[in-house]
Order: sequence, then C-alpha cells, then structure tokens
Amino acid sequence: MQKDLLLITPPFTQLNTPYPATAYLKGFLNTKAISAFQMDLGIEVILKLFTKDTFAQLFDYAYKNDTIVTANGQRIYSLRHEYLQPLDVVIRFLQGKNSTFARQICTLNFLPQASRFEQLDDLDYAFGLMGMQDKAKHLATLYLEDLSDFIIECIDPNFGFSRYAERLGHSANAFDELYNELQKERTHIDTITVDLLERQLHKTKPKLVCFSVPFPGNLYSAFRCAQYIKTHYPTIKIAMGGGFPNTELRSLTDSRVFEFFDFITLDDGELPIELLHTNLSKTEEPQEYKRTFLLENDTVTYKNNAVTPDYKQAQVGTPDYSDLLLTDYVSVIEIANPMHSLWSDGRWNKLTMAHGCYWGKCTFCDISLDYIKIYEPIAAKLLVDRMEELIAQTSEYGFHFVDEAAPPALMKALALEIIKRKLVVSWWTNIRFEKNFTKDLCLLLKTSGCIAISGGLEVASDRLLKLIDKGVTVKQVAQVTRNLTEANIMVHSYLMYGYPTQTEQETVDSLEMVRQLFEIGILQSGFWHQFALTAHSPIGINPSDYGVTPHYNTISFANNDVHFSDITGIDHSKFSYGLKKSLFNFMHGIGFELPLQNWFDFDISETSIPHQFIEECIENEQLFSTKPTAKIVWLGQWPLVEETSKTKKGQTFHQLQLTFHSKTDAITITLNKDHGDWFLDQLDLLLPHNAKLPTFSQLKKNFETTFEDFELFWYSKPLLKLRGAGLLVL
Repeated sequence: MQKDLLLITPPFTQLNTPYPATAYLKGFLNTKAISAFQMDLGIEVILKLFTKDTFAQLFDYAYKNDTIVTANGQRIYSLRHEYLQPLDVVIRFLQGKNSTFARQICTLNFLPQASRFEQLDDLDYAFGLMGMQDKAKHLATLYLEDLSDFIIECIDPNFGFSRYAERLGHSANAFDELYNELQKERTHIDTITVDLLERQLHKTKPKLVCFSVPFPGNLYSAFRCAQYIKTHYPTIKIAMGGGFPNTELRSLTDSRVFEFFDFITLDDGELPIELLHTNLSKTEEPQEYKRTFLLENDTVTYKNNAVTPDYKQAQVGTPDYSDLLLTDYVSVIEIANPMHSLWSDGRWNKLTMAHGCYWGKCTFCDISLDYIKIYEPIAAKLLVDRMEELIAQTSEYGFHFVDEAAPPALMKALALEIIKRKLVVSWWTNIRFEKNFTKDLCLLLKTSGCIAISGGLEVASDRLLKLIDKGVTVKQVAQVTRNLTEANIMVHSYLMYGYPTQTEQETVDSLEMVRQLFEIGILQSGFWHQFALTAHSPIGINPSDYGVTPHYNTISFANNDVHFSDITGIDHSKFSYGLKKSLFNFMHGIGFELPLQNWFDFDISETSIPHQFIEECIENEQLFSTKPTAKIVWLGQWPLVEETSKTKKGQTFHQLQLTFHSKTDAITITLNKDHGDWFLDQLDLLLPHNAKLPTFSQLKKNFETTFEDFELFWYSKPLLKLRGAGLLVL
C-alpha cells in the first residue's frame, strides 16, 4: 500500500472527531491524483493508552518507581482493579458501540470515584434535560479524567486529552527548552506514539510525511515523531504546516529545527505541498516553493519563488475522511451544558463556508495573516454538493462549519439550498452577532438544520466594542441572541476581559450584562478568556495606539503571544476565577439573584448597568418595515382551503378560510376571496425550491396591478399571523 504522502495529525486534538486539516489536504490531493494516506495519531494513542493491558502496566510502573505522592493518586492506585475492570467496556460505550451500558454506568457505585467526581452534587438536576445517555457519558468522562490525573501525577506531567506538552509550545520565543526536552529519553506516551507511527511507515512507505500542527499542544509530539523518522528513515522527507507554524513560526531563524524537519510551510497548504511532491521527483534546479522555510547553506531560508497562484476554494475538492478511524472516536461530556457538548460529543463532518473573515477588522485578531485576510466564500450549491459527498462517505449527517465568521448572506443561501434539496442534516458554526441575523433569517437557518451558533460578544461594553472595531453593540448582540434563541438555536458566546484600557468598572459591568443575558435565557453557554496580545494583530502591530507597552524577547523560534503592560496597570488576572465561577453557575441556571460581589474574594464596585438593561434592548422588532429588495419565502405546507360567505346588510361577502398545518399545530386565517385567490397564486412562487424567489417590491407590484395598497394587505392580522409560521422576509 505504498503512498506518496503520509499526512499526520500528531497527539492531541479532539477525542470525538478528527481535526479536519489532513482531510482537507487529502481531498485536494485527490484532485491531483497524488496518493496519500492520513492518520490521526492522537486518537490512536488514546485508544492504545486507555486499555486494561496498558493501564495495568502504568499502575505497576508508578508503584515500582514510587511516583504516587498525593492522596488522590493513592486512592486511584488502591482502586486500580476497580478502574481496570470496566475500562475497555467504557471506551466502547463512549465510541457509541454499547449504548445499553448507559444504565449500568448510571448505577450508583458502578464506577470508582476519585477527585473528579467531587462536582457531582447536582447531577440529576443538571442532566434532567439531557437524559441518561448524556449522564452516563458525563460519568464515564469523569472516570477517564481520574485516570488522566493519575497519568499526570505518576507517569507523565505533560499529558492532556486534547494537548500534550503544551507549555513547550506556548510563547516559545527560543527553541532551547523544546530542543533539550527532545534530547531526553522517550516518555511512555512517546513510546506508544512512535510504535504506532512505525507501523504506518512500514505499511505506507511514504516519500514525504506531512505533519499538520494546529496548536501548541501538538508541537512536541510532531517533533518527537519527526526525530524518530530522521533516525530510522533518513531518506523520507518531512514537512510541517498548520495553524501553529502559520501563526507562530513566521520569524523562524533557529537552524536546529531542521534537524527534525526538511520543510515548514505557511498558510494554505495545498500548493506548497503539491510543489514539495513535485520536487521529490525533480532533481534539476531551480525547484519551486510556495511559502516554505528550508535549510540552505546551514541557514534558515524562506522560499516563495513559485509564480503559480494559490488555488481557489472551488478548486480544492471535497474533504476526504477516508483512512481515519471514524467509528472509533470517543464522545465525552465534560460539563453538563448542551452547547459545550457539541465540541466533545458526537462526530462532525467539518467544512468551511468561506476562507478568511468577511469583517476582518477586530483589533485583537490576526487580521494581517492570510487565513483571516484573504476572504473567499464558496457558492452555496458547491457547499451542499460537498455535504452530500461527505454524507455518502462518512454516513454522518452532522456538520460543523469551522469559519472564522460565517457570512449571513451565504448562510441564507446555504439554508435555502439545503431546504430545496430536502436534506436532513444538523449543522453549527461561528458568526458575528450582527444585525443581519433577523428573526426570519434565524427561523430559516433552524429549518435547514442549524442547531447552534457561537460568536464573540468579547467585552460587553460599547466603548470597548468600538475600540475593538467589532462592528456590533451590546444591544445588537442581545437582539441577535434573542432571535436565535426564539428560533430554538443554542447560543454560545466568547467573552473577553483585560482588553487594553479596560477598567475594573467595565469588567464588573460586562459581567452584569452577561448575567442578564443568561437570566433572560437568550444566552445558553459562554467562555471567558483573558486578552492576549498577538504579534500579528492590529494591537500587536501598533501597540502605542492602544495604550499598550509590549515587552519583546529575541525571536528565533515561535512569535505570537507578546507579554505587555497597559496604561491602566490593572492586574486583570485577579478577575479570572470569579468570572469563570459565576459563568459556570449561570450556565446551570443558578446564581442570578446573588450580588456580583459574591463571586469575588476582593472588593469590587457596584455595577452601573440598570437591572432591566438587556430586557429593554430586546423589545420586539419592528415588523412594519420591509426592504423592497427583501426576498419572500414560504416554508410551510399548502393550506386546506374552504370557501365561505356571509351576508351583511343585504351584501354577500365571499371569503377563503386557509388552514396551514405545521408539525406541531395548525393556523387558520381568513382572507376575502379575491385577496385569498391572489395569495394562493403567489404561494407556489414563494417555495424555497424556486430559483428566483420574488422580492417584496415584485410582490407589491404584482398585487397592485389588481388591488390597492399592498402594505395594508401585507401588514394585516392574517398575514402577520403567517409571519410566525413560515412566511419569511429575508
């Protein structure tokens, strides 16, 4: 089974679904008839590590080497037989291969319990809405996290389910610490990793191995694997690309990196990898490279001499998930929150609606880099073609669109195309909470299968949102989250504290805004993170414009996060615990009545935000205004029609009674016969399968060829009744 290329995601990313970079790349290579095999080394290591046989060896090792030091570690070791006995069966359950086991897992005292189970007080309450399967997944996750804690304490302090030796990659301006770590003996996890790698190298015999390194927590293992290949397969060439080098290694000068890798590519990988493949069989000079670091005359050299332009998104092919162990991924639920479970529970086909970000202005974001800067949307028809191809390949009907910010116009077109093809899918993505997400657009998205949305509220302060250049206000965010929630689409918000010039008062007020959003029920999930200054953001490029003083180090390896101080002199980290603790409670629907002071162990000021602020922001949208260019669509069924008449003062009035049945109820409206006949004639044109849906102005013009005052008809009570039942203005 010899292949030209072996594509590898090194440990660790996600347990439940493959990181999509190698699938994207393999899909492209298929269009060029370049043979490639891909593997998610992370999930393979986890599945090898969490077995009865391997873990029994780890328990023996810890005991013999006297590495069990804490009471928690001693408890787990004492209960080692109870931990080992159900391990293989629990993994199978989390893989979805033994769903009936949920009842056993939920039985009191079935799984052994150490420190991770201390958070179980309100388990029945928390999972009342999520059911036994989810409760069992949560218990099984805590059981695995107990074992993970044992690994960290007794076997390998660098271990983590979704990262490995992450600290070695974080802000590593110099290569020294990572290089020194690589000179040490392999850890247990290294040994498992290289054993699995060796099997694949022997099987596929690649000419080029490409490591996709999305995060700092993948970096160490990528280097360890590359070290093994260099030692045992010196003729194989090795490349590294992905999110980490794209953002962190643009200033690379340390030649020691090339003791491990032959090439490091930046930004979109399709053309750089194609050229590396071409160069393998091309010995004459000059060889062409696209955005590639290599070692030339013992000096790190950046080569970008290819004149060929990058491929358009329509040319890169459909992601190909073949070779990956799709049925073996492990679904976990770390906390009892339906939105959070999307990241860790279930397998999702990953696609992108648009390359880059259509907004591209946020001052904290890497908008100077190609992955943000170059915006290129994909046509909705091509997107849905790719969705159908992936369904056929993976038998999975769930999609996670991994956009920086999915554009509303394209989301609308995508939703209409899904509905037109009668596809039954679930999907979710990331957005900006902008005003185009009207109530009607949200209803359309829900009808097409959208189940959840994440987006950045960042700092809930209009002054700071303007400074960020976010292009939204708090009021706007509240209205959009209300529209999404009312359409039964879950909403997750990314929240930020410590933005340059942010005052303590603004942090307190931001928390109050978030409290109100959760209390009203228009936000279901969130995550606080402290502002980090990155080298490629507008703040990083022009720090003095934002009151920031950066503290630069000499760069020879990674360059992204920059230490800094801002003019306020505030230690924002002191807010971290209180913000996260309050949010955890809000996500569980509790703690709203508590004063904000209760979340902090230091004095904070009273909030200046009125108690009803968010409630006043979300007063009903004005329905009595429609753009002439707005498209009109009917998502409901054809009505049952009954003609009636009534006589009043000797005059007979003919009416049509239209009954529209939905999945859950029925709506009946009555129109005069002439208006009713006209409306029924138009209804066919309003169905989503029509290539050209009529606009508001076209309907108005058509109506007024026979009748008068379309607005009076359109905003009448019967039509307004239909507006909430599938008659949408987009």
